[in-house]
Amino acid sequence: MLEGESRESSENETVQPSRPAPIALGGTLASKAKFLNAALETLSPADRMARLRRELRGRIVFTLGFGIEGQVLFHWICERDIDIDVVTLDTGRLFPETYVLWAETERRYGRKIRAVYPDHVALERLVSKRGIDGFYASKQAREACCDVRKTRPLDRALAGASAWIAGLRADQSLERRDAGLVSVDASRKTIKVNPLFDWSRDAVMAVVAANKIPINPLHAKGFASIGCAPCTRAIQPGEPERNGRWWWENSGSRECGLHLPRRPARAPSKPDEQPAAFAGCG
Repeated sequence: MLEGESRESSENETVQPSRPAPIALGGTLASKAKFLNAALETLSPADRMARLRRELRGRIVFTLGFGIEGQVLFHWICERDIDIDVVTLDTGRLFPETYVLWAETERRYGRKIRAVYPDHVALERLVSKRGIDGFYASKQAREACCDVRKTRPLDRALAGASAWIAGLRADQSLERRDAGLVSVDASRKTIKVNPLFDWSRDAVMAVVAANKIPINPLHAKGFASIGCAPCTRAIQPGEPERNGRWWWENSGSRECGLHLPRRPARAPSKPDEQPAAFAGCG
């Protein structure tokens, strides 16, 4: 009770909450995603991440791939000291320039970036069966490699997380236009948020320039989207950003599986057969 306030007026007053209670206390993933989409839609990307942290209890994971979008999101996370678990998936086949950028980024922001690696048993089995560069042989072989090196490690990184933050933009490819700002990754039982979903590449690069954010020098050499070294090439002017990924495949999709719906693995028909890969990689 405030000084000078009568008990009668205090008892008769109905106090209105300033904002909704944290939605992590209840509700389905779908209802949480709907609430968050409305709450975050009009905010800046940095404010979207900060609001997400306020609204959700539990661990929030940001997967940093060291692309320009990821570098900008990481800059804001560090600048605002947002309590978000930052991880990177080290496939073992990244460009040397990516590892140099990784170290430079840690020095710049004074924060270590947690690495998640492929399971060594699964990786040894894959290389033994397919060869070190067996992914060039067929799309199925490439998807199997992506599954072991990227998708399964992501599953471990997101285990038990309340939300997953990614750097997807709608204008990166046709496949990503439907990703949305907030969605539900039902197979991983988590909410997925793309804070830069409605941003353009030029807008992201403007933030990079204004804040002198370190980025991969390969971008200046025509590499718009940078993944594993054997599977990434520079693109020509006017090509879609994702065209440099898995360029030898005829399929129009340039997704590895991290951002695609997961399918249950087919059970092996033979004791020594590997399970079929999950939804296509890219």
